Amino acid sequence: MEHTIALEIQNVSKHFNPGAFNPLKRNGAKKPVLAVNDISITVQRGEIFGVLGPNGSGKSTFIRLISTLLVPDAGSVNIFGLDIERDERAVQRLINRVSVEAAFFKKLSPLENLLYGARLYGLSGADARAKIEVILKRLDLRADAINRPMEEMSRGMQQKVAIARALLTAPILLLLDEPTTGLDPRSKREVQTLVRELRDTHDATIVLTTHDMLEADGLCDRIAIIDAGRIVALDTPVELKKLVAANGHVPTSDSSAFYRTLGHEPTLEEVFLQLTGKKLVEDK
Repeated sequence: MEHTIALEIQNVSKHFNPGAFNPLKRNGAKKPVLAVNDISITVQRGEIFGVLGPNGSGKSTFIRLISTLLVPDAGSVNIFGLDIERDERAVQRLINRVSVEAAFFKKLSPLENLLYGARLYGLSGADARAKIEVILKRLDLRADAINRPMEEMSRGMQQKVAIARALLTAPILLLLDEPTTGLDPRSKREVQTLVRELRDTHDATIVLTTHDMLEADGLCDRIAIIDAGRIVALDTPVELKKLVAANGHVPTSDSSAFYRTLGHEPTLEEVFLQLTGKKLVEDK
């Protein structure tokens, strides 16, 4: 493709429950929720772009809008020059999405789920099996787990199968909604390594949401911090860390002096707390 811009979002907003009836309210109306509020983002081809935000900030709605599962109320979303509404089918052939709550046929095994998914994607039986074997080996899924029912597998193992299913189509835009949630440290590192490989060797662009600050810092070329549906900061991890104020003052370009004043190199956690005043994962 000739497009150097993988994803272009212009002034996108999304409401939920506008005017829905609520018998518990005196006037019977439920207040609309503005999940995404006038967001504009440009993601370059080949970037790993991260989205951070507390629970309810709008980051999962943001991913669903890009994946064509939701239609924006205002604004536009273009993927490699294609409009997600006007060119929906063409866009869907370029993308795939992995959600933290991946859906499966729980009585079927990982292999059966992947073969079914491959058929939906138009892959022949022989091609599908060959591709599935390579992906499962790369994700280090245990041989004894391949043919067990999904319902007997851990959350981490199910998440790895969800990533394997997404990789069947070799998407050039991969949307990962908290892809390593529920994974043990080893599995998490394997998935993170795979994400880098997809970008470096398969010309894939990655957009991911995460609750893991170290993951965002280590994986992402740029990060958007979202709060209450709006972008409150967008930059590289290094530049975002410079936003942490030292003694109430915004740091200068001399980052080494800033770090000495602060007492340590700032973390993304400190950036996040300063910009939103919230924990990344809020207590329920």
